[in-house]
Amino acid sequence: MNKTEIEKLFSNMQKMHVVVVGDVMLDNYWWGEVERISPEAPVPVVALKRRESRLGGAANVALNCCALGAKVTLASVVGDDADGRVLTELANNAGIDTDLLLFSKNRATTTKTRVICRNQQMMRLDDEVSDDLYVEEEHPFIDMVLRYLQRVKPDVLIFEDYNKGVLKENVINRISEHCKEIGIVTTVDPKKKNFLAYKNVTIFKPNLKEVAEGLHLALAEINKTELNKIHEKIKETLDHTVTFITLSEKGVFYNDGTGSGIYPSHIRNIADVSGAGDTVIATASLVYALTKDAAMMAEISNIAGGLVCEEVGVVPINKHLLEEECKRLLNHS
Repeated sequence: MNKTEIEKLFSNMQKMHVVVVGDVMLDNYWWGEVERISPEAPVPVVALKRRESRLGGAANVALNCCALGAKVTLASVVGDDADGRVLTELANNAGIDTDLLLFSKNRATTTKTRVICRNQQMMRLDDEVSDDLYVEEEHPFIDMVLRYLQRVKPDVLIFEDYNKGVLKENVINRISEHCKEIGIVTTVDPKKKNFLAYKNVTIFKPNLKEVAEGLHLALAEINKTELNKIHEKIKETLDHTVTFITLSEKGVFYNDGTGSGIYPSHIRNIADVSGAGDTVIATASLVYALTKDAAMMAEISNIAGGLVCEEVGVVPINKHLLEEECKRLLNHS
């Protein structure tokens, strides 16, 4: 890619409309200082100084798409509770359309509370219900999303699965089938439970651990030959278009049926890997929907994932910084 092509690609991201469907979370950060040990138990006493809530899970994927300039609609089921209202307000303030959020009296909004001292995470408290949606929530949710897709016809739909119950197999099947019928690109960030439920999607993006768990494999060697075999094994079941596997510090792998490759990670000052997968799927979805070029998708999202790892906590990608990094690393003119 040359500089002009990179600039055009990043400019065109603002023309895209993305729907993110999946498990949303509220990420809470509690910063404090430790000066003594509790007299009640051998644990540190944290004097809290600051609290902050951020969008997590599928909501962080939506935030990354927004940060890249796209129009974004978030579809999920959250608790009819204070945390659900905070999450909705944060999404609205970020410019994310929340018309496809369904509020449930049967489940709590998933929250992850991290206690941090001197930039070190000391503890994480999780409050969640990970049971599958009840039928009385599932059917209205599916109907709401399908009607929206039919009416609006977005460019790409991202399934963001954290095994918290929103993406039941029937939800996955009905939405993905409808997207295929009306020509919407579908991308998936899967987890173990529904790993092989995402049939006929465009991009299937697990990480290496999810591949090992989902296919019940012991991965002794990570090389192009072995990863191509994994692509073929997944393809047999899913009949998808592109396999895109993140390899942690080793980079990313892609196979689109006509070509494949591994792009190694670029050297970074890693501060925190939290949320990197969300950035990668958001970037990959937009780049592929615009270009249909799997190699370019893999290269650019590999850079994006590395950039957010330089920040502490779950943060969205900085579009300007990503564009400049792409010009530095990919400008071949």
